[in-house]
Amino acid sequence: MTDTNLPIIETREGGIHRLHFNRPKVLNAIDSATAQALLAAVRRLQADPEVRVVILSGEGRAFMAGGDISQFRDDPASVPATLIEPLNAALAILTTLRAPVIASIQGPVAGAGMSMALACDLILAADNTRFNFAYVNLGTCCDLGASWSLPRTVGLHKALEIALLSDPIDATEALRLGLVNRVVPADSLADETDKLARRLAAGAPIAQGTLKQLMRRSFERDFAGQLDAERQGFATCAATEDFKEAVDAFLGKRPATYKGC
Repeated sequence: MTDTNLPIIETREGGIHRLHFNRPKVLNAIDSATAQALLAAVRRLQADPEVRVVILSGEGRAFMAGGDISQFRDDPASVPATLIEPLNAALAILTTLRAPVIASIQGPVAGAGMSMALACDLILAADNTRFNFAYVNLGTCCDLGASWSLPRTVGLHKALEIALLSDPIDATEALRLGLVNRVVPADSLADETDKLARRLAAGAPIAQGTLKQLMRRSFERDFAGQLDAERQGFATCAATEDFKEAVDAFLGKRPATYKGC
């Protein structure tokens, strides 16, 4: 039986693993206990070859309204070591997992919540989603990779506008800017997320993981280096049973069934 008092509730359906933030009374604001729980969970996922898709979601009316302000007030010196460091480690793992990571978001998505969503591979947003960078409103800079992901998503000058002014961004504008992949009705968010996750889970895991890393690491290489990385990636995929299955299925005009090997 699931302990509903846990800061993160984990569920698994087939190869789809959901990490569900569970502090709805504080809009899932993240504290040190939640950060440590997230890191422990993603470390387990890192060692689990059966995971095909990871979903990050939040209980109640918000995905995540940033860091826990009470901890900032009561023990600000603890934040870098007990909050930011484990979250950094968790996000570093999520971005290198073979499995695609989906952020399924709704309501207020501010500060660390926005940073965490932007670190995911795909973002599915309810139509009531409202982003706010928020960091400057607390007299601090950003964390969790926002200064890396935001300029790469919207461009430098727009990123600076979003960060420095911290004006709210609704779901429609977020979609226009490319901050999210899709916007769906709020009451359909869970179903649409599951539909997307099942589609990804049915795909070829090694090919998906290789594509994910090629895209994520493309900023580190020049064009020639990226061409070489793609060649190596193709060679890796072509040596798998899934590649043979995909070719046979294509020629046989039937759906492919992937095993992740």
